[in-house]
Amino acid sequence: MATYKIDAAHSEITFKVKHLMITNVTGSFTKFDATMESEAADFSDAKISFEADIDSVNTNNEQRDGHLKSDDFFAAEKFPKLTFVSKSLTKKSDDEYTLTGDLTIRDVTKTIDLAVEFGGTMVDPWGQHKAGFEINGKINRKEFGLGWGAVTEAGGVVVSDEVKLHLAVQMIKQA
Repeated sequence: MATYKIDAAHSEITFKVKHLMITNVTGSFTKFDATMESEAADFSDAKISFEADIDSVNTNNEQRDGHLKSDDFFAAEKFPKLTFVSKSLTKKSDDEYTLTGDLTIRDVTKTIDLAVEFGGTMVDPWGQHKAGFEINGKINRKEFGLGWGAVTEAGGVVVSDEVKLHLAVQMIKQA
């Protein structure tokens, strides 16, 4: 069984949400950890676990980040982490998979599907064996208790319910 750990220096955990239904606001988590275990060379039997520190949320706006950490959204003091634990990784083609697992935010757990593109494997200049993945998906934030909402004077939504997830991940094979 091969074990892989996330290379945080070469990975990004980002999300996008529509603001005023006309543009996207992009955010990220800067503190996170992940492990993957697999016997298969194509990772088709991989077991994956991931967590992000809610306090590390960053949208390049201190006031908005504070609001996201508040009880209106993540309630970071009470629920300091979000987690994902895989149930299956289903191979669809040579480099495409569907990753199914349980995402937990604010003690609410839902099974979600994520689209995975396997970028390949490579040995870096320091002899580390790495595997690269691009992961995309969508969630409804209100299903996870991220229920804050405001309405414009014209009746428009300030923040959409749909959140797009994008992870660019390098995993390092452990000795």
